[in-house]
Amino acid sequence: MAGERQEVWKLLATFGTVGMTVVFSVFIGLGIGYFLDHYVFDGRTAPWLTLIFLAFGIAAGFKNIYTLSQRKDL
Repeated sequence: MAGERQEVWKLLATFGTVGMTVVFSVFIGLGIGYFLDHYVFDGRTAPWLTLIFLAFGIAAGFKNIYTLSQRKDL
């Protein structure tokens, strides 16, 4: 019984971590793109770098999900 409970907590922690990394990667990509658009290039490239880096963040989030799905120990 105690071993099963430990497995459940381990899986919950793993999937919770994946959810946070997906959200963080999207927000980091969005933040980098916004910073580049508005502070480095003074708004001349807005909104293109924001959209490009948002797409990079989304791709990184999906890569994290794919990496988790390929793990053999789950």
